[in-house]
Amino acid sequence: MITVLNSLNRALHTALETDNRVFILGEDILDPYGGAFKVTQGLSSAYPDRVLTTPVSEAGIFGVATGMALRGLRPVVEIMFGDFVTLVADQLINHAAKFRFMYNDQVSVPLVVRVPMGGRRGYGPTHSQSLEKLFIGIPGIRILAPCTFSDPGQLLLDAIFQDDDPVLYIENKIQYAKPLLNPGKQDDFTLNNIDIQHKLDYAPTTILRIRDAPEPIATFVTYGYMAELSLQAALQLAYQDEIFVELIVFTQIAPLQMQPIIDSVNRTNKLLVIEEGTYTLGWGAEVLARSVELLSGKILSASRVASSDNPIPASLTLESAVLPNVGDIVQAVKKMV
Repeated sequence: MITVLNSLNRALHTALETDNRVFILGEDILDPYGGAFKVTQGLSSAYPDRVLTTPVSEAGIFGVATGMALRGLRPVVEIMFGDFVTLVADQLINHAAKFRFMYNDQVSVPLVVRVPMGGRRGYGPTHSQSLEKLFIGIPGIRILAPCTFSDPGQLLLDAIFQDDDPVLYIENKIQYAKPLLNPGKQDDFTLNNIDIQHKLDYAPTTILRIRDAPEPIATFVTYGYMAELSLQAALQLAYQDEIFVELIVFTQIAPLQMQPIIDSVNRTNKLLVIEEGTYTLGWGAEVLARSVELLSGKILSASRVASSDNPIPASLTLESAVLPNVGDIVQAVKKMV
C-alpha cells in the first residue's frame, strides 16, 4: 500500500538522486526526526550536502531559496505548518512571483514551497488553517493540491522540474496516512463502482461518476482532502437518495482551469463547490463567480460548502463543528435539487 506520505518521500528521493540542482530546506527536516510529518525522512542521510536544516525563520528560508533559484538551482522549501506561510508572503508575492516579469524573462525562480495545511487533528487555531486562498489570484504563482485520486509524488516531481515559476504545493495533513486510490483494485467497492477519468496534464483533473448510473444531475467541484469527503457524499446520495452527481477534482487550483466545470455544468445545470477553507471570499466563491460569468443562464442552482468563518478550535468536537463534513455536502445537494 502506497500512502500520500510514501509517494511524496519517494518523489523527493528521486528528485535529489536525479538532479544535483535540487536542494531541500526547512526546519527539523534532518534525520532521525525527518520533519514534523516525516515527509523528509531518510533524505539527509542519503544526501547530507543538499538537505539543509534551517533556523526558525520562514522569511529567511524563503529568501535563501529565492536566491538559490535565481542562481539556477531548484530548491524545495518545507514550511512546517501551512499557517506559517503568512511569514513568507512578502518574499513570495513581492519578489519570487514578480522577478520574471520585472526582468523581462531574463531570470526565473523555479522553487517549490511545500505547505501542510488543514485541520481535523486538534492542533488549534494557528496550526489547522487552510490559507491557500490568500495567494489565489497573485500573478506568477501556481497553487497545486495533491489528493489520493492521482499520484502526489509525480505531481511534486513535475512541479520541481517542469515549472520555472514559484509553486505553492498544498498538502492536507490528514491525507499523509491515506492510501492512493487504485482504479484497478477489484476488492474496493468504491473504486469498483466509479469511473475515473484523468485529463493527463502537468496537473491532472480527475472526473468521477458512478459506473452505469443514470445521468448526473449536479456537479461537485473540489480539491485536496475534500475530494474524499465529496466522494463519500456522492456515494451516500446515490445509494440512499438516488441522486447522482459528477465529481470534478482539481490538483491545480490556481490559475483556475474552467473548462472541465463548463463541460459538466452544461450537462447538469447545478454546481456545488466544496473546500476546507473559510466560506467568505474563498476559492469556491471565485469558481462560482466565473461559472456564472461563463455559463450565464445554464446554471439553475449553485451553492458552496466550506468552513464556517471562525477560528478553528483546539477541541476536536468543536473543530468538527467548524470544518465541513459529509453531512454538510449531502444537505447542500438536497437543497439544490
